[in-house]
Amino acid sequence: MELTETFAWRGRTVRWARAGQGPPVVFCHGTPWSSWLWAPFADALSAEFTVYLWDMPGYGASSMDAEHDVSLDVQGELLVDLLAYWRLDRPHVVAHDYGGAVSLRARLVHGRPFASLALVDVVALAPWGSPFFRQVRATPEAFTNLPAAIHDNLVRTYIAGASHRGLREADLDALARPWLGEVGQQAFYRQIAQADQRYTDEVEPRYDELDLPVLVVWGGADTWIPVDRAHRLAQLIPGAELDVVDGAGHLIQLDEPARLATRLHRWLTARAGD
Repeated sequence: MELTETFAWRGRTVRWARAGQGPPVVFCHGTPWSSWLWAPFADALSAEFTVYLWDMPGYGASSMDAEHDVSLDVQGELLVDLLAYWRLDRPHVVAHDYGGAVSLRARLVHGRPFASLALVDVVALAPWGSPFFRQVRATPEAFTNLPAAIHDNLVRTYIAGASHRGLREADLDALARPWLGEVGQQAFYRQIAQADQRYTDEVEPRYDELDLPVLVVWGGADTWIPVDRAHRLAQLIPGAELDVVDGAGHLIQLDEPARLATRLHRWLTARAGD
């Protein structure tokens, strides 16, 4: 699936795609990722569902204008308006990493109803943000002005650390590509500099208000967001199901794609009539 459609929002350009027929399923990516991670899963599910892929502004194929805020609160507002643009009343939502915080804010802050919510290695509980995040936030100019070759190596090393099994060179290239070049380099550090835990702190005390089916899926070897967060999150959400996937890191889509695809298909099929 390629993002062939556009949605104009507050000066930003959001690239998106839709395929298939059946109950709607919206995929939300995180950082420093894009919809590329979800594309094979969406493609497979399109035989039974209408699937939606999109890149958040500041990521992937969407606009990366320096003057546009890309923080979590803005992305949550965008998701609400994007769902309205698609005329989706109660879609199923599948979210990874930051996409979890974005979808949780859309539901809890903005009251956007979902039919179900699958949270895959998500940013949702304090504390979060690596030492690298904190260093970029403290001295962003030290990174935005790096020579291109050094930035390229830094991005690739950072991304590779999210996988437990190790990435194929082609996959690493695809994940790094949006962040290379002058525009990509600036955008990479800008989205880190704007990462702020207060946007999850606002909703974390409200997870017990979630009144919809929730699945929590986590890589058992996730070093970016350790698996203890999965257990905590599942305990905070009434009735949440928890599935820990051994042998997978934060990039569970690439470490254990078959197991993740099977779990998501079983989850969504069971709730197709909701």
